[in-house]
Amino acid sequence: MREPENATYAYLDAFVDELARHKLENVVICPGSRSTPLTYAFARNGNIRLWMQLDERSASFFALGMAKASQRPVAIVCTSGTAAANFFPAVVEAHQARVPLLVLTADRPAELRGNGAPQAIDQLRLYGNYTRWFVEMALPEASDEVLAYVRTTAGRAIASAQGAPAGVVHLNFPLREPLVPIAVSGQPMPSIEKRDLVAWYGRPDGKPYVTGTRQSRKWSFEHKNLLTDLEKASRGVIICGPMSTNPPGFSRAVNRLAQCMGWPVLADPLSGLRGDLKKSGLVIDNYDAFLRDGNIVEQLAPDFVLRFGAIPTSKPLLLFLKKHSQAETWLVDEGDGWEDPTALAAQVIQADPTAFCEAATLSDLEHFTPASGWLQSWRTIAQDTAQAIDQKLAACEELSEAKVFAELSPLLPDGAMLYIGNSMPIRDADTFFRSSSRQIRLLGNRGANGIDGIISSALGASAVTTGPTVLVLGDISFYHDMNGLLAAKLHKLNVTIIVLNNDGGGIFSFLPQANYPDSFEELFGTPHGLDFRHAASLYGANWKRVKDWEQFRAAVQNATQTDGLKIIEVPTDRARNVTQHREIWAAVYAKLSAISYQPSAIEDEAEPDGLASLVAGGVAEN
Repeated sequence: MREPENATYAYLDAFVDELARHKLENVVICPGSRSTPLTYAFARNGNIRLWMQLDERSASFFALGMAKASQRPVAIVCTSGTAAANFFPAVVEAHQARVPLLVLTADRPAELRGNGAPQAIDQLRLYGNYTRWFVEMALPEASDEVLAYVRTTAGRAIASAQGAPAGVVHLNFPLREPLVPIAVSGQPMPSIEKRDLVAWYGRPDGKPYVTGTRQSRKWSFEHKNLLTDLEKASRGVIICGPMSTNPPGFSRAVNRLAQCMGWPVLADPLSGLRGDLKKSGLVIDNYDAFLRDGNIVEQLAPDFVLRFGAIPTSKPLLLFLKKHSQAETWLVDEGDGWEDPTALAAQVIQADPTAFCEAATLSDLEHFTPASGWLQSWRTIAQDTAQAIDQKLAACEELSEAKVFAELSPLLPDGAMLYIGNSMPIRDADTFFRSSSRQIRLLGNRGANGIDGIISSALGASAVTTGPTVLVLGDISFYHDMNGLLAAKLHKLNVTIIVLNNDGGGIFSFLPQANYPDSFEELFGTPHGLDFRHAASLYGANWKRVKDWEQFRAAVQNATQTDGLKIIEVPTDRARNVTQHREIWAAVYAKLSAISYQPSAIEDEAEPDGLASLVAGGVAEN
């Protein structure tokens, strides 16, 4: 039985117990004094795995990676003051990317705020609008009413973090000293008959004190005008951007809808669909290359755009949509967000994506007829583009950032996870990482698109993933989060990191800033001259700097079959990298210019398409 002097521990034990009852599996803890009661409460519980991290920024991104990979909330704990402020970048990313995080910050009590007390800042609503819910927790008290409150708050926090959309919940705990449990002997226990046993010890059989149940938004075409809009469309495209979660059954549902409509699926590398839809022949995975060609953009004018997920990575795709702004655009989003920076959507439909696709497939589209040759035009262009890229890369003997992803595609084993850094890596992956029928999961931090915390995020994701994890990122991203490497050493994680080292910020060489050479290197190229083998040695990593493609292939194959932290450095030249990309685009233009891809000139391959044949083939199997 808990002693009345340990009210703080009765309070926090109840809170953590309730989190465990809601199946919280992981908590990332940063050491600190004011957070001692929270830390001890998690350690005493035993049902939630503890991951200790020394650096708050790295810790928060580690938790974000775990939550992203597991699609389950992860808690992070820190002490008061700037420790909580160091969580901010990951909080922003989690909010933008709809990742469920439970941020638990310890704080000084009210009497130690605003009067010069050490390690005290204003932590109330510290993260502003980047949380789904903020709570200034009540001061710990071992009463029936307060323990019922703290259990209810824990349940609500989990439900809110997993809401639509998922996101960040911030609970701020003001804690008074003493911060460690007090040993009391020889004193009688308070009378147990006067206590609410449920509030103190939780509901019987391990049940949660309170459960938040969310009903997904279903969809049916009750509004005839919307169905009429679909019937009028014949040259449509389905665009699937990055998705924070892979809705159950969505791959199959969107595949059937695409077959029914005779429309291509333009799948972002972080949509999770490229591998799933590879066999169907509907997915287009190199549109970023051929949509740079103005003639192709003109020929592929759509009359309808159906979007799912966040805005895609590809800038040529966004320019393609703006070029054809007359097309009817629908955005289907289960959450309450508004993922439309283009401002082109005529309908923003807040519905479960799977349910929407199923309803659209089974709707009575009496007057719908797919455009002849439309889907096959996209397929043929994609095939010719792939041939042009493959021929160009095959002739590339020097190390190239674009070719890294082309080489990785056949090297990664089934069940591997590829975490991709921002700036150039995600853009190169978009075009050059060829999708296959092997199950390779692609993840990245595309909420705020920042380069900070990438290492920590990938390590966190690897901690809840069974297959090998490979991270590809640039040298500046690597530098930004070298502190994060400690997690691999502390927790014995198995991760391969491929560092594309062009000694600076490579993406700026593609931007207009490069047209001003007098100050470009100092302000944007930012060469650092760092030798990363020393970082590898510091954290006990196996380091390899490759000199050619043969060494690269051997290093990747060995790394994915070896435990521990492995770092493969690929040296490249920034100026040459720009030239190589432009040579590839030129080869694509030359290949495509020789053929007319007008849909009327291309016949669709024989395959089940149209509503009647799809229904006859068994839509209701799912």
